[in-house]
Amino acid sequence: MPGAEAVKEEIDEIDILRGAEYALLSVLLGQAPSADLLARLSSLRGDATPLGMAHVELAEAARATDETAAGREFFNLFIGVGRGELLPYGSYYQTGFLHERPLARVREDLAELGIERAGHMREPEDHIAILCEIMAGLARGDFDVDARRQGQFFERHIQPWAARFFADLETTSAAKFYKSVGLYGRTFIELEAEAFKLPN
Repeated sequence: MPGAEAVKEEIDEIDILRGAEYALLSVLLGQAPSADLLARLSSLRGDATPLGMAHVELAEAARATDETAAGREFFNLFIGVGRGELLPYGSYYQTGFLHERPLARVREDLAELGIERAGHMREPEDHIAILCEIMAGLARGDFDVDARRQGQFFERHIQPWAARFFADLETTSAAKFYKSVGLYGRTFIELEAEAFKLPN
């Protein structure tokens, strides 16, 4: 049936694009942006959709900063002396404490899905960058799981808190470049939440 194949190709293309959005969020939240990444971000294009406008703002913010300023901002926001201004962990946002039950649930689900922790990762698995990296892999089809499990992972580990985290990133006084990352992340996560509500 040619019609069915066309629909499958369209879905696959959307999933590849979703994977790219998650991968970009993972990079931006996992380490300070390099000069090369900022240069590539500055050429992002958008459209009149909320996500398109968030891309435009991210591009403008990338053009208005440099590697040193963005690195300082990343340090102040997420690392700090003692701790950063924001704690990008599911456990913290859902319980007020680190290394709590939400982290254990992520680890349980990763084990069930057969997804192993990368050896170079130092952060706990409920860090927003790691969760976005996992969602990127799920969207791209890197792991042998069906779409239903992808939705379950999002609903269990990202939807309960990630939009609040990104909203905090948008409004915190320590953020300049990262305000645009907050807008971008919040917009994308809200779109994902709506999409996962739709019947398959």
